[in-house]
Amino acid sequence: MAIPQIKTQVGTSKQAGDAAEESALRHLQQAGLRLLERNYRTPGRGGGEIDLIMRAPDGTTVFVEVRQRANASHGGAAASISATKQRRIIFAARHYLMRLREPPPCRFDVVTLERGVIQWLQAAFETY
Repeated sequence: MAIPQIKTQVGTSKQAGDAAEESALRHLQQAGLRLLERNYRTPGRGGGEIDLIMRAPDGTTVFVEVRQRANASHGGAAASISATKQRRIIFAARHYLMRLREPPPCRFDVVTLERGVIQWLQAAFETY
C-alpha cells in the first residue's frame, strides 16, 4: 500500500516578489504617495523595469525599486541593486518621462524588506 504524499505549496520567487511589492505599495500609500504605475517596462530586450511609479504629495514622481532578501548576507537587499540595475531603472524612468509633456521633479527610492522589516530609502541613487 502506497503512502500518500502531502503536497506543500512552495511560493515561487515571482510570488514572493509580488508580495513584497504589495507590502511596499501599502507602506508608501500609508505615507501619502499615490500609485501611478506598477511594473513599468520599456519595450524590447535589454530595457528596464520599474517596480512602482508613485506621486509624492509635493508632486514629485518617485521611481521605486523593491528588494526583498531572506537574510542580510552579501550586503542585504539594498546592496543587491548594482550599477547595472540602476542604469536600467534610470533608462526606464527616462522612457516613462518622455511620454509626459513636461517632466515633473523626480527621484529614485528603494524599499527593502528583510526579515519582515520594511525600510524606505528616499533618493537612494541619482542619475549619472
